[in-house]
Amino acid sequence: MTPIELEEEYRNMNKKELQEQLMKMPELEQEEEMIHKSLHDINTFQCVDNEIYLRGKDEMGKDFTVVFDAFNFLEWIDKEHIEYIKQKVIEYIELK
Repeated sequence: MTPIELEEEYRNMNKKELQEQLMKMPELEQEEEMIHKSLHDINTFQCVDNEIYLRGKDEMGKDFTVVFDAFNFLEWIDKEHIEYIKQKVIEYIELK
């Protein structure tokens, strides 16, 4: 083999090795996990620059903030959804 052919083969080997190493990275092999958090004791509400902020404590008592796109939030949380939430809260209170 000529030196140029050897260099080319070496580059190809490095590419293959790098591709194999990338495919073995644990963060690429794991499935994405759904995050479940509870927002307790809501103490702050703010709407700025088309974002809605709700802040309170998480299930461990640490400060926690949820940020929503305000336009998207209004699309989803309409009067009917608010009435539904109120009904579910009433049912919950009556069972206690």
